[in-house]
Amino acid sequence: MLQVQNITFGYTEKIVLQNINFTIEKGQNIAIIGESGCGKSTLLKLIYGIHDLQEGNIFWNDTEVLGPKYNLVPGMPFIKYLSQDFDLMPYTTVAENVGKFLSNVFPEKKKERINELLEIVEMTEFADVKTKYLSGGQQQRVALARVLALEPEILLLDEPFSHIDNFRKNALRRNLFAYLKSNGVTCLVATHDSTDALSFADETIVLQRGQLVDKAGSYGLYNNPINKYVASLFGEVNELKASNLIALEEGDEDELLLLYPHQLTVVDNGMLLAVVKQSYFKGSHYLIKAVFDRKVIFFEHDVPLELNQEVTLMIA
Repeated sequence: MLQVQNITFGYTEKIVLQNINFTIEKGQNIAIIGESGCGKSTLLKLIYGIHDLQEGNIFWNDTEVLGPKYNLVPGMPFIKYLSQDFDLMPYTTVAENVGKFLSNVFPEKKKERINELLEIVEMTEFADVKTKYLSGGQQQRVALARVLALEPEILLLDEPFSHIDNFRKNALRRNLFAYLKSNGVTCLVATHDSTDALSFADETIVLQRGQLVDKAGSYGLYNNPINKYVASLFGEVNELKASNLIALEEGDEDELLLLYPHQLTVVDNGMLLAVVKQSYFKGSHYLIKAVFDRKVIFFEHDVPLELNQEVTLMIA
């Protein structure tokens, strides 16, 4: 179990993370999401042991994670951390980079392990290419394979798919998280991509201004966000009075609903009258920007709607 116990940290007098407290079970995939500058990357560095805590403690089972005050080389041996700069050796091959930390005592086993890792990140055909000739996305995949080489107990990934094209990203995510699950590797991923949280994370941690806002199963976090900030991390969100959309008992007129665009649908004689301002093609549907009560709202529709067209809406 990973235990983060009431940790506080700042690079200067300004606090970056304050009173962060949570536990993670072995083998869980955890996403860490939040606005830029909320402390996601810093949290990963603290869990790895790159910085010294100002307050609190971090434990992996019975072993305390300690920073550079206690270790000549910062970082804990049972944790691997992949930062946003990949730290590859540019003048050596992809295979040599991946096998950098593997023992040379059994060369055939080492070669098999390198090939296995290159298959996971779909870089087998580049095994003999020097990394300086690779694109940013390819280098990121090589760096990911390298941190997996010694099969850490905990894997910390900071925006691990940020340089990778979408058509590669989806397959890579499936391969990576399936591998981690099958090998019982605990993984924390700091990400701006909500797909990382919704598709692969057992639980999601939400940070805002250096504080932990929520930690919950990804399904529940998405479907029952505790506030508009949490909901907005997954895309557009509408904050509307319940009385605008549904019949309520007396006294409930001021209740606010958080609704994603797909939760609003165009109907005849709906309770909410909106004026269309823009239609955005999204492939499987159109995202419609409209105005209701001098406020911008968004909903989905199967065809584009005309500028200034009036429509009525209800909860889907």
